[in-house]
Amino acid sequence: MPKIVCSFCQRPKSVVKRLFKGHHAYICDECIELCHELLKDEQQISKLENFILPKPSEIKSFLDEYVIGQERAKITISVAVYNHYKRITTRSRDVEIQKSNILLVGPTGTGKTLIAQTLARLLHVPFTIADATPLTEAGYVGEDVENILLKLIQAANYNIKLAEIGIIYLDEVDKIARKSDSPSITRDVSGEGVQQALLKIIEGTDANVPPQGGRKHPEQEYLRINTSSILFILGGTFTGIEDIIVRRLNRSNIGFTAGLQRKEKNYDEIIARIQPEDLIKYGLIPEFVGRVPVIGPLHKLSHNALIDILVKPKNSLIKQYSKYFQMEGVKLEFTKDALNEIANRAMAYNTGARALRSIMENYMLDIMFHLPDLSGIEKCIITKDVFTKNAKPKYIRIKKRRAQ
Repeated sequence: MPKIVCSFCQRPKSVVKRLFKGHHAYICDECIELCHELLKDEQQISKLENFILPKPSEIKSFLDEYVIGQERAKITISVAVYNHYKRITTRSRDVEIQKSNILLVGPTGTGKTLIAQTLARLLHVPFTIADATPLTEAGYVGEDVENILLKLIQAANYNIKLAEIGIIYLDEVDKIARKSDSPSITRDVSGEGVQQALLKIIEGTDANVPPQGGRKHPEQEYLRINTSSILFILGGTFTGIEDIIVRRLNRSNIGFTAGLQRKEKNYDEIIARIQPEDLIKYGLIPEFVGRVPVIGPLHKLSHNALIDILVKPKNSLIKQYSKYFQMEGVKLEFTKDALNEIANRAMAYNTGARALRSIMENYMLDIMFHLPDLSGIEKCIITKDVFTKNAKPKYIRIKKRRAQ
């Protein structure tokens, strides 16, 4: 009897997991997986070649579906993203257009990360989130800045060409500000040194990335990636920068800003006037600020904005919970008083929209635990008492039809 082998790799049946029989040939499971990977790579290359860039108004409309409020920031970002990818798709020969990396400044829970995630979803490009806090200057214990690029390469399934048009969101960038705005003689491992290390990859360079992550090693092979077309979106709360802005405005002594006091203006009015020099005063080095020319300030979320976040976005929390209840054949409803109470509690936490999920999870847990055991329920109504008195929700039972 002839030996049965894979018609592609010639390996016998005894050394592979599965061998699939065709009309006149065999193929093993490993060759199938390899073909699948090749097809995925071809699809990614096809996406790259057929990249369709939406207009700024279309980008803004898509952001509106997921991000509530922050109108000025969304317009700023939409234009910056459009210009960035227009620069990539139509190379200018007479004028060299520099990269428009973006800095989002605003309190925690105002939508900085969500904006970046939504942009990547719209553009169908690889996307990764990294934290600036563990980064250190090369040679120190910590994480090399090149590991940020490895995360993007992994998001692109190791397709370097696709990774080179991706988006990196670098959070907590305010944590790498140096302690003062005057140059330091001694090394600042977690501040100025990290900013210097990030400069080149943010601006655009050929970077060598360790394929397994971790620290660089002389004998290690590297993945080479060009960062000149990667869009960097940086985010940070920059706590206290409003005081720096106020001091600058007071010094200018122009018009109604003369004698401006911190307490006389709210955060939103102040942060809207942020300038690069304020970031330098905060502790970012001038060269770093120069690599991030687009600044998008985000304002604090109001009570009404928190209610809108609960109900309006495509993937809002209320819609997500409603879907779970729908799977059990039950309609979920929240009263206006209940929504107001959730928003009030979130405002007290002072962490923006982040508080909404923890509040909802806390109170909906027991309700969802018992839901599959209930029968004959048509509707579940969540009232204010569920949050203030730990009361049970109102259940509306299915009305039985009378016999004719």
